[in-house]
Amino acid sequence: MTRLVPPPASSSSPPTDLALYGHAAHRSAATIIHEYSTSFGMATRLLSPAVRPGVEDVYALVRVADEIVDGAAAEAGLSPAEIAAVLDALEDDTERAMKAGYSANVVVHAFARTARAVGIGTDLTRPFFASMRRDLDPVDFGADELSAYIYGSAEVVGLMCLAVFLHDAPVPDPVRQRLEAGARRLGAAFQKLNFLRDLAVDYTELGRSYFPGIDPARLTERQKLALVVDIDCDLGAAADAIPELPENCRRAILAAHGLFSELSDRIRATPAADLIARRVSVPTHIKLAVLVRATAGALR
Repeated sequence: MTRLVPPPASSSSPPTDLALYGHAAHRSAATIIHEYSTSFGMATRLLSPAVRPGVEDVYALVRVADEIVDGAAAEAGLSPAEIAAVLDALEDDTERAMKAGYSANVVVHAFARTARAVGIGTDLTRPFFASMRRDLDPVDFGADELSAYIYGSAEVVGLMCLAVFLHDAPVPDPVRQRLEAGARRLGAAFQKLNFLRDLAVDYTELGRSYFPGIDPARLTERQKLALVVDIDCDLGAAADAIPELPENCRRAILAAHGLFSELSDRIRATPAADLIARRVSVPTHIKLAVLVRATAGALR
């Protein structure tokens, strides 16, 4: 089995410089998921130790890119052109590291190390960075643009994580195809939920409107319910694939699915007019209940 993270140094077999750097890079990257996402941080605790580091490495790069376009860089005083240049530089560094196996940026190094180990290529990273770049242009989305954006911003992240899960647990091609479809649908559901949950910030502060033909300031109950039904269809399709996932990740994906489903239910119950004014969230005690069910292998 290929270890994604080397063991700490020991007196009998000290690590090489590159192995020690890789270990330190991963530990730096691993802090990001727990600082930025309570839900994902909780869910990843249900992953097996063999695959958890790889998922943490993927999340860290995704989070850093997202922070470049979603406010941290702007708060630091960067102009739109400078923000675009930083994002371009991050993508360039990521591709170089995926080829060479090294980056001076510890988050990029950790991601590239995992990508090289499990076979994540530029066919997934380039759509991701393209979607991040699209967020720098707050022009309303058309239907085709939205589909491409969701694929790049969320579905490919699911495919990256699936590559980690299947690295040491290979499955026949037909099963892999079903799992890839499920990973994409779960990623799509999560992104659409984010659109609705973060409607106030995206529209009022960042000037973004993701849903074609819908004015976020005048979202109707019918429009909201149609969007929630679409999300629930994605969640249903994703649930169908979960039983075929390897043991190394199944409970964690059950937890993520359960958390997304709880958020969908709460958005369904929230008046459409309220979504532009407040952010809907799942209380901590409900999150813990979802984790308990997932640990027992239950979907809901």
